[in-house]
Amino acid sequence: MAACPAASGTLYTLGLGPGDPELLTLKAARILRETPVFAHFAKRGRAGNARTIATPHLPPSAEELRFEYPYTTEIPLDDPRYLTGIAGFYEECAAILAARLRAGQDVALLCEGDPFFYGSSMYLFDRLRDEFRQEVVPGITAMGGCWARAGTPIVHGDDILTVLPGTLDGERMAERLRGTDAAVIMKVGRNLPKIRAALEAVGLTARALYVERGTMAEERITPLAERDDAPAPYFSLVLVPGRQRPR
Repeated sequence: MAACPAASGTLYTLGLGPGDPELLTLKAARILRETPVFAHFAKRGRAGNARTIATPHLPPSAEELRFEYPYTTEIPLDDPRYLTGIAGFYEECAAILAARLRAGQDVALLCEGDPFFYGSSMYLFDRLRDEFRQEVVPGITAMGGCWARAGTPIVHGDDILTVLPGTLDGERMAERLRGTDAAVIMKVGRNLPKIRAALEAVGLTARALYVERGTMAEERITPLAERDDAPAPYFSLVLVPGRQRPR
């Protein structure tokens, strides 16, 4: 790793937890209060999930950098336009942060959940890690918040837990589910019918729970079998608890 300029600022990448503002770590809350600039990702026309979680902890004097995704679900992930466009977007965001850091300002980059678990912030971390000081503050993952709110122990004894993105091909998803004891399926969105079909194929539908906006005011927890196939919001996932063993 290259030496960082002595006068440059530090980039703090903060995991903000699953949605409840009280589930920030003490460290993340302290850094938010002390850092003069904060940055966050958001979909066009939306407040931004991380920004919403952080709001109670932000000082009124802090400068806000808002990074709006060029697209989210409008273009398939395997479309060359998506790969080119999103890479350019991350390059632009990294350049904006680099300018602040070179000027000696510390910056807090906000990330819902944990930064290194499906977090967009990791792409800026990778682009800036060789030039600037960085500190990553881990956060409670969405899945951790959801299984706590659902009152569902997820693994027991030597159970194996598998985390799957709902964007996987249905057959591959079923194959992965077939070889595990417990599962968390992220990125539900429009993939709910495919997820349901994969779970049915391996006989796990009866154990599956659907959790929407876990730890938030609009929280919804229900057996997957009772949820229709309408698209799920961003903050939603499916839990498949592990084998229940006698105590």
